[in-house]
Amino acid sequence: MSTLLEMRENLRNFYSKYEVYITPVLKFLLALVVFLMINNGVGYMSRLTHIIIVLMLALMCSFLPTNFIVIIGAFIAILHMYELSIEAALVVGGVFLIMFLLYFRFAPKDTLVVALLPLCFILKIPYVVPIAAALLGSVTSVVSVSCGVIVYYMLAAVRANATTLTGMEGSENMIARFRLLVDALMADKQMMVTVVVFAMTTLIVYFIRRLRVDYAWTIAICCGCVFCAIAMLIGMLRFNADMSTVGIVIGTIVSGALGMVFQFFFFNVDYSRTEYVQFEDDEYYYYVKAVPKNNVTKANKKVKKITSVL
Repeated sequence: MSTLLEMRENLRNFYSKYEVYITPVLKFLLALVVFLMINNGVGYMSRLTHIIIVLMLALMCSFLPTNFIVIIGAFIAILHMYELSIEAALVVGGVFLIMFLLYFRFAPKDTLVVALLPLCFILKIPYVVPIAAALLGSVTSVVSVSCGVIVYYMLAAVRANATTLTGMEGSENMIARFRLLVDALMADKQMMVTVVVFAMTTLIVYFIRRLRVDYAWTIAICCGCVFCAIAMLIGMLRFNADMSTVGIVIGTIVSGALGMVFQFFFFNVDYSRTEYVQFEDDEYYYYVKAVPKNNVTKANKKVKKITSVL
């Protein structure tokens, strides 16, 4: 255990020392992955899929606030939709506009949630995002989690109906194309189930980890994983959603393990050394519960050089 704690402290010290260099690199890599994912999923405008364009946009995002990754990613997606059809661009742009109004109003600091959730869907571990957002964020993280789910399923719905959209040419089919896209979104039972379950999982994990009980984070992670798996399975059976039972179970187990990793790095405490302190002032009595963090003191090695005098 001490070895892991020392490794954690070394990582923290390394990041704090070189933060000015590490943060832009991480933002560049995140933006690059997000833009490549969008181009791979809905790359209808070939000019935007050129690697030079992607690298330039990712490099620009490395020097801008993190929110610009989501904004530029949305702009790229809308341009791809415009290449497919004007109706697709209007529908996707309208959804992004509503999402941004909610996102920047309630959860402007949760950019990583919106950007990483579609990627986690591709990696088959999306269940880790609501758990991590609730552990490290606030109650408003529900908005960013829901937005990330909607973005993934919206782009997937457009991709699934791309062939039908291109076959319905002509201005007389404009209303039909609008209806096709809106119906595809509204009738997506899997998206509806996922949005509700992820939002409730985020709330459950957040409120449990805020409780003043021992091992609150561990209990929150376990309860969140169990609830998420059961709720997803019930939703799949109730609405006949196309989901994999094995994928849900394995995904929640992996997400729980990753949640424990987050706890180790961000909330690693020693409940066995808990202290209760009582003191008072002129107006109040104070009862304080103090839980020490699990830290390790790096050994201070001194090398003494001995030279012989002849």
